[in-house]
Amino acid sequence: MVPGPSSEETEQLLRDLPDFKILGLLHGASNYTFLAQLGPHRPSRLRVVYKPAKGESPLWDFDAGTLYQREVAAYELSKVLGWPRIPPTVARRKAPHGVGAVQLFIEADGRHFLGANQAPMETWMQVALFDVITNNADRKSGHCLFDKDDNVWVIDHGLTFHVDQKLRTVIWDFAGRELPQEVCGDVERTLIEAERGTLGRWLGTLLSPGENRVLKRRLRGVLDPKWRFPEPTSAWSIPWPPV
Repeated sequence: MVPGPSSEETEQLLRDLPDFKILGLLHGASNYTFLAQLGPHRPSRLRVVYKPAKGESPLWDFDAGTLYQREVAAYELSKVLGWPRIPPTVARRKAPHGVGAVQLFIEADGRHFLGANQAPMETWMQVALFDVITNNADRKSGHCLFDKDDNVWVIDHGLTFHVDQKLRTVIWDFAGRELPQEVCGDVERTLIEAERGTLGRWLGTLLSPGENRVLKRRLRGVLDPKWRFPEPTSAWSIPWPPV
């Protein structure tokens, strides 16, 4: 069974299971990303994706060694919102290449947003809105995975939460639309949690004060009655490669 997006038991296993074994390097990533295995015995054994801080490529616009923290922050935010579905993700220090993000590996079947987006439009709306809120600079189609039960899981949130406008995505289907009423309560609850709840304390350990301040500004912004899903502004608005 694939754990749900708020699986505390899975998070604890990701943090604490011993016998951290690297199985191989996942190719195609711009940073060092490993497939690994935790735990010596079934059924506790888990396959995970491990992104060590040491393996992050230098970027001019994101501080070195912070991408793994953004992965964890995105997961924590999704738990409070209730969407989208992100595999359980934690920061772990006891790992072969040092501190980094450890995320449950999802058995995907090769489908993605541009190739086979049969998921309900509500699912894609939630992903698109999450990317606006997190200011995702790299929502590729291949970051939207389908499992055998047709659940959509979204991954790769290292380029998020920047204070400057960075939104780059392949999901522009909702451009110009209003915020759906059915998610207003989720966003309002998350704003309260970010301002004075557990989420705010978590994010305070993962993001800079400026990034937290602008995140809350974005949450308030989408609740404005005049707010609309943004429009692409140029070819830069779509990541390359798109998959």
